[in-house]
Amino acid sequence: MQETFQYGQEEAKGQLEHELKLLAQGTYTASGGNQPRKNGITGNIYDYGALTIDTDEYIPFKQYAGKYVLFVNVFCLLRGPFSPLSFGSELNALQEDLKSQNLVILGFPCNQFGKQEPGQNSEVLPALKHVRPGGGFVPNFQLFEKGDVNGEKEQKVYTFLKNSCPPPSEVIGQPSRLFWEPMKVHDIRWNFEKFLVGPDGVPIMRWYHRAPVSLVKSDIIDYLQKHGNVKRALPR
Repeated sequence: MQETFQYGQEEAKGQLEHELKLLAQGTYTASGGNQPRKNGITGNIYDYGALTIDTDEYIPFKQYAGKYVLFVNVFCLLRGPFSPLSFGSELNALQEDLKSQNLVILGFPCNQFGKQEPGQNSEVLPALKHVRPGGGFVPNFQLFEKGDVNGEKEQKVYTFLKNSCPPPSEVIGQPSRLFWEPMKVHDIRWNFEKFLVGPDGVPIMRWYHRAPVSLVKSDIIDYLQKHGNVKRALPR
């Protein structure tokens, strides 16, 4: 069961201890509804949008109103335990399993973590299809243009998401492998950090980048069941 952070009057010290305690679980929950969140952040994702990676079509996020939206910063060109070889297919499966619950996954390629996404926008989908993971792999969720998720040029929707949820760790990482300035406490730590946004456009949860898709799925299902939003039988 996820715990909920109530912002506003909570003491900073107590909040930090609470965040560190939840770190072991790999997931955090932000306050829901339209109530002010940490740092006075208000609003929702419907104020933002992005360009698709393949057609340069601008998609305003308000078109996802009424849906649950999972934001994931991804990379597509290297192997590893959290590469498309293992992760892309799991995201595809998550999208398929929970599409009946109005879940939409949005992927944002980024080259700020170990320079693991050096290719051009035009290379990403062909690389996924023919190289890694290959075998004709096609993501069944929307990918957007490459962009920064941290630093001076970060996408504004990520500024909103990060400031709406507590950071997943007190340690940012090795500066030699991180490519942005300035570094801030709420910054994304690595590829595949995840944010869940509710049907009202307000962030609900944030997961550590190493949290497996199986945990993300379980947490989402638990949240849906707790809030009575299950539309039909859910796969586990």
